[in-house]
Amino acid sequence: MINTLKDIWTVFSIEVRRVFGDRMVLLIFFLAPLLYPFIFCFIYHNENVENMSIAVVDEAQCEESKRFIHKLDATPELTVSYRCSNLGEARWLMDNHDVRSVFYFPKDFSSRLAELRTARVVVFSDMSSFYFYKAALTGGNAVLIDEMHQIEMERYERAGLGNEEAQIQMQPVVMENSTLFNPTGGYGSFFLPCLMMLVIHQTLFLGICILSGDARENRKSLKLIPPHLRRGSIHRVTFGRSLCYLIIYVPICILDLWFIPRWFNLPQLGNLYTILIFLLPFILAVIFFGMAVGNLVVRQKISPMLCFVFFSLVLFFITGMVWPQESLPRFWLLFSYLFPSTPGVQGYVKISSMGAQLSEVRTEYMVLWIQAAVYFAVATLTLGIQTFIRRRQNILTHNLRRVRFEGVGVLTENPLAETDRTNETITKTETKTL
Repeated sequence: MINTLKDIWTVFSIEVRRVFGDRMVLLIFFLAPLLYPFIFCFIYHNENVENMSIAVVDEAQCEESKRFIHKLDATPELTVSYRCSNLGEARWLMDNHDVRSVFYFPKDFSSRLAELRTARVVVFSDMSSFYFYKAALTGGNAVLIDEMHQIEMERYERAGLGNEEAQIQMQPVVMENSTLFNPTGGYGSFFLPCLMMLVIHQTLFLGICILSGDARENRKSLKLIPPHLRRGSIHRVTFGRSLCYLIIYVPICILDLWFIPRWFNLPQLGNLYTILIFLLPFILAVIFFGMAVGNLVVRQKISPMLCFVFFSLVLFFITGMVWPQESLPRFWLLFSYLFPSTPGVQGYVKISSMGAQLSEVRTEYMVLWIQAAVYFAVATLTLGIQTFIRRRQNILTHNLRRVRFEGVGVLTENPLAETDRTNETITKTETKTL
């Protein structure tokens, strides 16, 4: 046991020196996980746009359209800043960014309502930011629902029903909408927990692959393993390296997934103890996954950057947060569980945003432990095979150099000197015989 701990400590010390001796890995391990969450939290800190300037084009000029416009101006999301006579003026205002949305009431708006047909309100929105579209959609839908109720009430009253009877006919069951886990309805509260888990996953994976690529590119993979561990105790190397990454990333995870959400007032219903217990298999699974991919695929130091760029967006979509997993094709659903980010993001969002306990994320928790065990076995096996191949190559190279050296020594030797030594040996032999 003592020898095992000493070996793990030796490998741990070597890996720490490698991490802090590589500037690229330092930037990825320490700067990126801290910089990206702050940048995105600052960008999405104001989750809702209020009093957004809009223009209205009222060609109907009726009582209903004027009432609709008045209610638009009364919403907290929208402010009617311009009343245009035609769409050309409104378009010019939008092109100059004086307004972010245009509401257009066609000429037949009033006649359609009078004929009990569907009346249309056309909305043009600036899509340079998702927030502009959301504000226009939210404010417009709120007014539209209220206007529908108002029009329906007027029609029931014209049919001879009283106020109470009309209310019962219009809404027999009173419905109240309450947002449980995202009260503000903000995009940041929904988006950032998933993003921060992916940042931790990708930076840790990328840093490990860069270290593996650097070792293989510079032909020092075997030199980083103590000689007595190159045969039957290769798993101690995996343990020692993983301990280095684990100690580095636990404080980073606490900062990114606990302190930063509280600092920016993001939904945080889970407790720190539950989050840490859940993150332990997640970090180990990412570490062993990075080691396995580094041993199998990575040959150069710079090649993992291509994987990072290619897979980041793919992982974001297959986690099940942006697009429901139930709607994913079966291939992509199975493919998503090759990555620890899929159960990691789902479990963390349930704990932090929904206040789930560890027993309520049991499935994700067990999947992470299974991934950690499988990738540990793969990483250890590939490292052992890689070490064996490298040792055999070194032995063959050493023997080949030795043969070449001896052959060159024989060819460069003076033939006259060899003849003198032979004559001298014959003379000594004859003397002894006499």
